[in-house]
Amino acid sequence: MLFDTPVWKIIIDAYIVWILVFFVVKFLVSNKRMLSIAISFLFVYALAWIANHFDLLISASMLTYLVQWLPVLLIIIMAPDIRRALEMVWKGDIRDGSFVISSERTKNSIVEAATTMAGQKTGALITIEKHNTLDQYADRAVTLNAEVSKELLLNIFTPKTPLHDGAIIIRGDHVLCAGAYFVLSDNQNFEKTMGSRHRAGLGISEITDSMTIIVSEETGNISIAIEGIMLKINDRDKLMEYLNMFMK
Repeated sequence: MLFDTPVWKIIIDAYIVWILVFFVVKFLVSNKRMLSIAISFLFVYALAWIANHFDLLISASMLTYLVQWLPVLLIIIMAPDIRRALEMVWKGDIRDGSFVISSERTKNSIVEAATTMAGQKTGALITIEKHNTLDQYADRAVTLNAEVSKELLLNIFTPKTPLHDGAIIIRGDHVLCAGAYFVLSDNQNFEKTMGSRHRAGLGISEITDSMTIIVSEETGNISIAIEGIMLKINDRDKLMEYLNMFMK
């Protein structure tokens, strides 16, 4: 049957499949939560196949029933992510890294602002976007689209100003927005002494590939949250080192 099909149809068919696979794989790679769920579902499918193949009657019956409902569960669980994926494809907004910080001036401004606020015990939450778009958070925040500078960051996080409690999102060399709020991490291993600012920074790092710099207003300590891990930073050079690593 395949060999009777015209070559041009095979080429178009293969191209469509390639496009679908490309966008699905790229989105899964850039969305850690969706990737984890997809892997879990594939694991269930694999168990069901093994149970049926080796005639494990009870397991096969239970897993086959579960597999029948997996597509419905996937749609329910992943509805927000699926909607965002469709929006990203529609807008051509799947990140390719072109918005990652590019200038030394921007890096220096971030580091200088963070260390200055640490010395003053001024709380801050600075999230730097990488490949995963943070538009869903920026859309509910105050749009700035201003060039990153030490002075701007210090002004935003000045205590008792309207935007100081939320996070800023940096895209490339610009502050995309201020006053952004993230879902707090529910990590049980999280230090109980750390507050909501740290939980927010850790939370966004668990579901995106962003890096967040957190300055504690209680202790003046600087921490970074990246890939679901919280790290304490001892000095300016260490912060710059992590920024450089993040940008690679």
